[in-house]
Amino acid sequence: MNSQHVSRINDVIFYIHQDISRDLPAAQLAEIAAYSEQHFHRIFKQIVGEPVHQYIRRTRMEYAANQLMFDTAASVLEIGNQCGFNSLSSFSRAFKTTFGMSPGEWRKHDIQQNDPPYLTDAEIAGGYARVAKRGIPAPKVVDLPSRLVAYVRHTGYDRSIKNAWLLLQAWASAEQRDFSVQYGLHHSNPAWVALEKCRYVACIEIDRPVQYRGAVNQLTIPGGPHAVFRLHGQYGELLPQISLILEHWLPASGLKMAATPAYVHYFSNHFLAADEHFELDFFLPLQFYI
Repeated sequence: MNSQHVSRINDVIFYIHQDISRDLPAAQLAEIAAYSEQHFHRIFKQIVGEPVHQYIRRTRMEYAANQLMFDTAASVLEIGNQCGFNSLSSFSRAFKTTFGMSPGEWRKHDIQQNDPPYLTDAEIAGGYARVAKRGIPAPKVVDLPSRLVAYVRHTGYDRSIKNAWLLLQAWASAEQRDFSVQYGLHHSNPAWVALEKCRYVACIEIDRPVQYRGAVNQLTIPGGPHAVFRLHGQYGELLPQISLILEHWLPASGLKMAATPAYVHYFSNHFLAADEHFELDFFLPLQFYI
């Protein structure tokens, strides 16, 4: 795969995730990638695996699903506006196409009555049974700086994420970069996004820009207010812990999740550790009710 194509499309994906509420016309995204619009559509689908308009809609719908469940103070229209929709009807149509029910039905629907997708994985299902007995650790709410990172994107949440980390590790060694400060961006909520479609980004903090971008690129993890949870366990237990935080702590907190991705800071990375144990801080981006 052409590394220049990958780099340019990654620039577009980073731009999309900076603010999903703004207009994201393909012509503007093509300019960011420095392609003609027709060529941009073809290259984006080749790299990402789906058309750009479908990627944007899915990103917006995943965020909307989170907000509908956990931001009960906002109206359906307000959440639609946060996701870039100007009318309730267009938002409702897009949401129903994605989730099979209207936004209002989703909000009334008790998601805990249905098994979340991650429970189809036997290891994660076992992890859920274990962590549900522990409870949720008390978080700290802190204002974080932005972080410049080198990264490799990955689609799917399973042990194949290790390949992204090994690629990043090989790059860091070749570039004589510090590999010790590791972050994982979680773009998707595994409570209702199938594991094979969850989007994950392996990152290491860098002190200077990436000079030659290809399979490895750079982005800035946004700062701002975050709830920080210290989590630990073994492979299969992280997604259940994150899901419990979103399902139980967030609705009771008086806060709501911001549109930027949640991420973890690994002290022990279960994708690289021989014993598959993790020790990390989970950072949940917040915005305060007005």
